[in-house]
Amino acid sequence: MVRKRRSVGARTERGTWVRLERRPLARIDGQGWNGTEAAAALEGVAMPRWLAGVAWRDASGEAMWRADETTPLPGAPVKPGGTLTVDSQLSGVWWGQLNRSLDALARQTTTRIATPDTVTITQARVTQEITSTFGDLDTTLADWRPAHADLNWANVTGPMFCLFDWEDWGMAPRGLDAASLWGNSLALPGLAERVWRERREDLESRDGLLMALFYCTKVVGRWADEADPKLAPARIAAERIVGELQAR
Repeated sequence: MVRKRRSVGARTERGTWVRLERRPLARIDGQGWNGTEAAAALEGVAMPRWLAGVAWRDASGEAMWRADETTPLPGAPVKPGGTLTVDSQLSGVWWGQLNRSLDALARQTTTRIATPDTVTITQARVTQEITSTFGDLDTTLADWRPAHADLNWANVTGPMFCLFDWEDWGMAPRGLDAASLWGNSLALPGLAERVWRERREDLESRDGLLMALFYCTKVVGRWADEADPKLAPARIAAERIVGELQAR
């Protein structure tokens, strides 16, 4: 059984996987919370196949429950939890699968809006987070595309690439996923550079730079942790990105 921040998952007797989640009614917005089911319509993305789902209201009347059944993962998460501090030496095939999946995802259409960290992403949210941390900058976003919205080393498998946990996916500024994986790699400079190189077109677009800075606010902002191995690299990267944005 795997217990995460807001869910419990386990293998079934027939070799499938079931994820169970409980949400207070106040956290179920108009978009709904059927991200795993809705993601079943995506094409060209390496992900578990959705099989069935069921939802019901808690007897207390204060929450909803949902269970989704999918095919099992092809391997273990690259880093089940915490900060990745040891390079997993992923193959060129793995990186190719990542790129094909993210490129395919960006070509899809959806009415969903991404909810990174369970909060809907908006222009106002991005502006508030960036300007409160780095001062006055033009944070105007122009290019919105479908994104997984929780792309980190706990939600991808190796040595075969698979992207899972689709609860938060939806439309987001270009580069959100690339910035998230890059930011989660900052404790390993070589790996962070590899992510940036692989997703350069996204990350070096204006929206992509803003998404990289948006990620940095989580590391260097008001909750900065001096023990975080990502802190020093994030500060250096943020200074560089602010300079690039100001020069444009």
